[in-house]
Amino acid sequence: MKQNEEIIEKINHFLSEEFEVEKEKITPEGNVKEVLELDSLDYIDLVVVIENNFSFKVKPEDFAGITTFSDFYNYVISRVNAKELA
Repeated sequence: MKQNEEIIEKINHFLSEEFEVEKEKITPEGNVKEVLELDSLDYIDLVVVIENNFSFKVKPEDFAGITTFSDFYNYVISRVNAKELA
């Protein structure tokens, strides 16, 4: 099982690269949509990046409860852990 810190570091790295945002701006309490300046098309990019990096399928409704990066980390960590236990 991957350590949560490693997963968070990986997330921050690909978000920083993909959305050209300084890593310092990506904080647990930060608002994902505001910090990454996401529009509806960017969400598609975000889904593709998650699927490519973590090898699980993302459903659009999964994003309904995600506001902060902390929510986002918890979502990815739970999905990665669930996949590894399956």
